[in-house]
Amino acid sequence: MTATYSELRARARESLRGNWGKAIGGLVILGLISVVLNLLNEVPALGLIASLLVGGALGLGATSFYLGIARGSNPPVSDVFSGFKNFVNAFVLYLLMGIFVFLWTLLLIVPGIIASFRYSMAYYIMKENPDISPLDAIRQSKELMVGHKWRFFVLNLTFIGWALLAIVTFGIGYLWLAPYIYVTQAHFYDDLKASKSVPPPPLPPFGYNSSL
Repeated sequence: MTATYSELRARARESLRGNWGKAIGGLVILGLISVVLNLLNEVPALGLIASLLVGGALGLGATSFYLGIARGSNPPVSDVFSGFKNFVNAFVLYLLMGIFVFLWTLLLIVPGIIASFRYSMAYYIMKENPDISPLDAIRQSKELMVGHKWRFFVLNLTFIGWALLAIVTFGIGYLWLAPYIYVTQAHFYDDLKASKSVPPPPLPPFGYNSSL
């Protein structure tokens, strides 16, 4: 049985207890890198190329870091750079997901959004299976998310109130909100994986009458 939205958020808060400083520190590092990449946009094409090159590794590293917090493994903040250890696979995964989502978006915005949810577990899968091919990570993410894309969408919607409150604080609140969301999503992945691994109940014996 899958966890409710409130249960997933409660698990995230418990995981973040005593780890808020670390979680925010990782976010700040990623934010500073994003600022540098934006500055590189002043040079034609340079910012785009740099973002393309490091986007996959940073995405994989951030996933590894916040998944570690969710699992209570006390990851160092430097884990946000751990994706560079698997740079090629992370780069190809980032590139393929971007292309696939873009192609779906050409049809309509909604198919593109659905595609992004379909591939949303790919980084988690690659983190746990470093030797997996990017296409296999995408395929496994699609299989894992069958019947759960709407659930993931609604889970993210449950943070809207906090997002509005963060706006009132001139964005400062996002330093707490973003890690909260990322760790909740990590718990969503673990809960989803656990629910998929539960074997179906055995079939009743031949001739068994359930009405008896």
